[in-house]
Amino acid sequence: MMLSTAATAALAESPHPGRERETQLIRLVRQDCGSCHGMRLTGGLGPALTPAALQDKPADALVQAILQGRPGTPMPPWKNFISGPEAVWIVDGLKKGFPDVR
Repeated sequence: MMLSTAATAALAESPHPGRERETQLIRLVRQDCGSCHGMRLTGGLGPALTPAALQDKPADALVQAILQGRPGTPMPPWKNFISGPEAVWIVDGLKKGFPDVR
């Protein structure tokens, strides 16, 4: 599934995940994603997910990688665990500097 810029913009306008779900997503990124991308998201088995590392990466591509995974790599699809709007929220947070676990 390839998301266009318009599709990503539409997803970004979706309702905020809510405080409880936001906390769950922060833990998911910090713990599950961090197991490959480094606990500080500075890289490991997977590439760094810091604002500097992602600055030139299109948001559409990052959302697609989260939802669909990256064939031929250890990156699994997360579409069964998070929604499109949640993936957009994660990408936005990663590009700004992801929050710590609450």
